[in-house]
Amino acid sequence: MTDKNTRPDAPVTTLPRRRFINTAALSGLGLGLAACNQKPEAAPPPAAAASQSPAPAAAHANAASAAHLKPGELDTYYGLWSGGHTGDMRVLGLPSGREILRIPCFVPDALVGWGHTNESKKIMGTRADGSLRFTVGDTHHTHASYKDGNYDGRYAWINDKINSRIARIRLDYFVCDKITQLPNVQGFHGIFPDKRDPVDPKINYTTRVFCGAEFAIPLPNTGTEDASKYRSMFSCVDAETMELRWQVLIDGNCDLCATSYDGKLAAVNQYNTEMGAKFEDMMSAERDACLFFHVARIEEAVKAGRFKTIGSSKVPVVDGTREANKDPKTALTAYVSTPKNPHGVNASPDQKYFICAGKLSPTATVIELAKVLDWFDGKLDKPDAAIVAEVEIGLGPLHTAFDGRGNAYTTLFLDSQIVKWNLEKAIAFHKGDKTAKYVIDRLDVHFQPGHINGSQSETVAADGKYLAVGCKFSKDRFLPVGPLHPENEQIIDMSGEKMVLLGDHPVRGEPHDFIIFKRELVKPKQVYALDDFANAVKDPKESGVTRNGKKVLVKMTSQAPAFSLREFKVKKGDEVTLILTNLDKVEDLTHGFAIPNHNVNFIVNPQETASVTFTAGDPGVYWCYCTHFCHALHLEMRTRMIVEA
Repeated sequence: MTDKNTRPDAPVTTLPRRRFINTAALSGLGLGLAACNQKPEAAPPPAAAASQSPAPAAAHANAASAAHLKPGELDTYYGLWSGGHTGDMRVLGLPSGREILRIPCFVPDALVGWGHTNESKKIMGTRADGSLRFTVGDTHHTHASYKDGNYDGRYAWINDKINSRIARIRLDYFVCDKITQLPNVQGFHGIFPDKRDPVDPKINYTTRVFCGAEFAIPLPNTGTEDASKYRSMFSCVDAETMELRWQVLIDGNCDLCATSYDGKLAAVNQYNTEMGAKFEDMMSAERDACLFFHVARIEEAVKAGRFKTIGSSKVPVVDGTREANKDPKTALTAYVSTPKNPHGVNASPDQKYFICAGKLSPTATVIELAKVLDWFDGKLDKPDAAIVAEVEIGLGPLHTAFDGRGNAYTTLFLDSQIVKWNLEKAIAFHKGDKTAKYVIDRLDVHFQPGHINGSQSETVAADGKYLAVGCKFSKDRFLPVGPLHPENEQIIDMSGEKMVLLGDHPVRGEPHDFIIFKRELVKPKQVYALDDFANAVKDPKESGVTRNGKKVLVKMTSQAPAFSLREFKVKKGDEVTLILTNLDKVEDLTHGFAIPNHNVNFIVNPQETASVTFTAGDPGVYWCYCTHFCHALHLEMRTRMIVEA
């Protein structure tokens, strides 16, 4: 690793790359660090890190070749990525890092007609006039459904932080099928499904999805400036119906989420336990927390009627504040303290621990879940007794992945590194064994890494093959394209003792979290079932135009290389609903349908039906054409919409 900046137009600096980056980053944090009153005891030095010498060339070449697939060779893993400000979910193949698909969720997408078809508008939500309620989104976190502690290929979920929405993705068709807006919250951020039912031990699959709200607001939201009236919520969504089951009123906010493998516990890390509305107020406490939720007890409280509702919402809200949960034997929540401003909470695949990274503290906090349950059972005197290690790992720790061999991999934002460390050795070091060398390896990444995940990382089947890391800055890694740089996603081989960087991939801002799982866990369907669509036009003979006053229904089919209607007539100002069914049964034979000057462009996959509603414009001839190449006569695949006065 060299400190030399290799881009020819890069400014010359007298500081080495890492020192320059850290100096800039630390100066930005200066106010926060000065405002923080925490005065921790001097942390013991971590075990000596492995040397920074590069991996042997042969090992690097072998690892790198795995990421560069031969033509026609398929990736061995799927990756589901947040899309950031595009408001969608990205699908990648790993280890190549190739983007295969974008699944639109919260934001209109002209490629497939999401937000334009009647079916997608119904999912996204509309105003009284039929326009979309929201046209922007900000996706951060995505996770998938479980069975027996591993992904089961049914669903994935993704959040929209701006408008507090959660979307569900069907993994048989890789499409969004439901969106729910959470009441009483803003800044919905962390998301995680349960791994099995917390009440019924016979149900070994995901039944709930937990959602954390980052921003505190008045409840109900009255617009007051008095921050003492601001509160945060933790929410539970039913995995099947996508309806809210309950919410928990808490002290502090929610950042990210994690769940235990037995289904009993959910947790969020909290970085603003003060509930400050101003920066300096957010930094006044000495420590923050990892907040645990006893799911079965919460549902018992709801069932017993020990809840309230807020405003017009009918969702049951239980009290999870510190004051109301002092008795561990009846408590719904447990607040385990962490160093100031933790960022991220992750569940180890051995089912024993949650890891909170320190962010402003150079430490990782290891919390033993059995001990948290012991506190709820009255067997521990305080929740903090569940902390089994708090060890120094580097500057700016954020998120953690696992290899299934007892090792954790944590991103170090300020060090621009990934650190590999061993959980059991860290626990031994924390207990006093100063010979326990818990830090195993460090790898430079480029630059300022945030989220990290590994293949099958947060499942019982964690296989320790590949890591992916999202770097917030790309700086000199790609050709300059003006002020807005791409971000840099990097793929890493973690199968050996040393981590090996395999490749860089530029990406539009600002993606966040992701999961990586074996391809055999999903069984995608590549042709729709015609009968799944109630409005399907099953035979070209059913095509035609029906008028009811100013409302016109046009029914049509597509089958390469022709639409079933050669033309159709409407009048200016008509409200036209067009239903199109793709009767082709051949895999990958998608048709598009576009109407010039009418804001209509959508697709129908094989055996799929979709519809649009629009107002016919000025009189004239409008050639409707297929937008997806489908046949040698693709350019001839047209029909005419004739608008009469």
